[in-house]
Amino acid sequence: MEGSVLPCKRPYEEAYGEFCKKNKVMKKWVDPVQGLANARHEFGEHGGVNMSIEASATFTVMEPETMKKMFSGELGPERDFYIYSRHFNPTVLNLGRQMAALEGTEAAYCTSSGMSAISSVLSQLCNHGDHVVASRCLYGGTHALLAHFLPRACGVSTTFVDIHRLEDVRNAITPSTKVLYFESMSNPTLAVADIPSLSAIAHEKNVKVVVDNTFAPVILSPAKLGADVVIHSISKYISGGADVIAGAICGSANLINSMMDLHQGALMLLGPTMNPKVAFEISERLPHLGLRMKEHCHRSYTYASRMKKMGLKVIYPGLEDHPQYALLKSMVNSGYGYGGMLCVDMESEERANMLMSHLQNYTQFGLMAVSLGYYETLMSCSGSSTSSEMNEEEKELAGISPGLIRMSIGYSGTLEQRWSQFENALTSMTEVLPSKRM
Repeated sequence: MEGSVLPCKRPYEEAYGEFCKKNKVMKKWVDPVQGLANARHEFGEHGGVNMSIEASATFTVMEPETMKKMFSGELGPERDFYIYSRHFNPTVLNLGRQMAALEGTEAAYCTSSGMSAISSVLSQLCNHGDHVVASRCLYGGTHALLAHFLPRACGVSTTFVDIHRLEDVRNAITPSTKVLYFESMSNPTLAVADIPSLSAIAHEKNVKVVVDNTFAPVILSPAKLGADVVIHSISKYISGGADVIAGAICGSANLINSMMDLHQGALMLLGPTMNPKVAFEISERLPHLGLRMKEHCHRSYTYASRMKKMGLKVIYPGLEDHPQYALLKSMVNSGYGYGGMLCVDMESEERANMLMSHLQNYTQFGLMAVSLGYYETLMSCSGSSTSSEMNEEEKELAGISPGLIRMSIGYSGTLEQRWSQFENALTSMTEVLPSKRM
């Protein structure tokens, strides 16, 4: 590939020897946990069971001719030749292998944040004058990127649609459309995307499907269901500690290589580089992601079921009255659950804030904070926080009501201990507002 740092396919098809070179999934890939277990284990420099951290920004060569060969693409990371950590770093590369194993893709590249992963992919797939079709219900930062930044800075326009109206999606695609973008589970409304049907519609018109799977790692495998690219904010469930900011792009070896091209690669030229120390931290947490997700999901389902019996307006994809319950059940990887997020609609921002205040400050059920995937329960009123980039009409179309509380259910303490705290908070709030239905 002319101008590429490394020849087409070589760095990933050779460095990812366990992946099938003709297909998009691992030869032995069955589900995310098994995929991770089958991935190559990277040992430490001196035989340690954990891989070493390669903290160097630049790498030396023994002969001057070697550097020329690296820049021409004759030598690369598949043979342990590294140039500079904005390009490839051994520690970050290994985390990429693990992320590819998790999602069942040929390759993956880890970035400094989830938003950098999203913006890099869209920058690579779209040129000035191109068009994106996207779900009208997205994380607020992603919505702002598509609605405001990309049109101004890059000349890339977006049509937002209800992705559950498949004919609307089909009709929105034009000859200039390059990407269909949506979240596997929408933030914050927890609507579930029909990934196989949406992928089929896009592929009929040669449009790439990019899916943000941040809300459903392990639970859903978008690449298996037809998506071309899977995005993650690693900061959330995959990290689990609310202590790092990171992202990942999972897709074909061709895509990742094109993004690392010396002259045209979004990753190479924009430089959203992951710190290798962060890569090491995440790599150590991935093996127990499946166990953590099972507990997140179990508690979310239990709380959502009990909240519904109490008469609260609750949204959880694992409840049978959820509009996409049957769809989700048909797509999930068996045995992990239906998601660790739930929403409670308190109808007004005032009532939502009052409930969250009681839950945090009186009973210690959870914390008022954005983000998700933490071992403590995190709560936020989406309309005035993580979806505040959207105007009132956009929020209404997306189904984000003023009183919608998004909860990322944690697993600290016992289930019954935390449920008792929720009940006590609700009781104390009812005493403050005795005349209003909860």
